[in-house]
Amino acid sequence: MSAKEEFKINGEELLGKVKELINEGNVRSITIKDKNNNVILNLPLTFGVVAAVIAPVLAAVGAAAALLTECTITVERKN
Repeated sequence: MSAKEEFKINGEELLGKVKELINEGNVRSITIKDKNNNVILNLPLTFGVVAAVIAPVLAAVGAAAALLTECTITVERKN
């Protein structure tokens, strides 16, 4: 089973929020959508993700954040 949550944030907060969610450890996937509800990034996360794998993901999130003024993060969590 999994649960979903949504957060509406601005682009400046995006990278910090994604880092926070990854550090929580119970996140299965993160989807980032623009203000028109178009999917910008879909980040599937698996148990035991290591820093070497996360670095390119965070770079992509940072690039997306530079382009977005408002966005929605949908988080799927493991129960």
